[in-house]
Amino acid sequence: MATDVRTRTTDGVAVLTLSNPERRNALNIELSAKLAAAVRAAAADDAVGAIVVTGEDPAFCAGGDLSELATADTDTLHTVYAGFVAIAECPLPTIAAVNGAAVGAGLNLALACDLRLAGPRARFESRFLPLGLHPGGGYTWMVQRVLGPQGAAALTLFGDVVDAGEAARIGLVHRVADDVVGAAVELAARAAAAPRDLVRTTKATLRLTAGMATQAEAVEVEVRAQADSVRSAEFRDRLAALQATISRSGR
Repeated sequence: MATDVRTRTTDGVAVLTLSNPERRNALNIELSAKLAAAVRAAAADDAVGAIVVTGEDPAFCAGGDLSELATADTDTLHTVYAGFVAIAECPLPTIAAVNGAAVGAGLNLALACDLRLAGPRARFESRFLPLGLHPGGGYTWMVQRVLGPQGAAALTLFGDVVDAGEAARIGLVHRVADDVVGAAVELAARAAAAPRDLVRTTKATLRLTAGMATQAEAVEVEVRAQADSVRSAEFRDRLAALQATISRSGR
């Protein structure tokens, strides 16, 4: 069966579906390259304002391809990382619709997204250490950013395996949804409905201010970006439409 990343666009949202069914969507070099290319294509498409990543049922992504990892050198590993690194570096908002198991590199892929939603069958497992494998691809940074040191240790060092409900409880996912792809598209469409350049700038600001020590530093970054947005045609048009709506409703 073919290894591919299928793309469909709806409501300004590009839905990227990993498909490597014989290996439960494991990220081999071919699939990783196709995912990176699909992310770049979506980011370059002015009709796309957000991205959702999911896997062909029943899995989200079962990890890296073990047959490739068995002989991997550093260059090969960087190639395998390319798919989820492209997601991590994407300037558009990204959501992981985790419909099944997210293991190893699959957990990396979920963590690389700005937001994660879990379907009822979602399962999260690092599985690096039991394989005798050191985590890679920025995993240790991403998991600590999302879960903090203790949660990261639970998953990584102590082998915690987390289902959908527990993932929501500890903050690994934003929420659980029965139709996880539909819920992710609905959420992503809200971002896609906003001015595209503004969304990109705001995502960049979120990343920048996350590393700042004080609110005052963030204020200085935001004031310049907000002043630019006040002068934009999109703001003038949307403000006028809002004012007209308020005027008609009398409040």
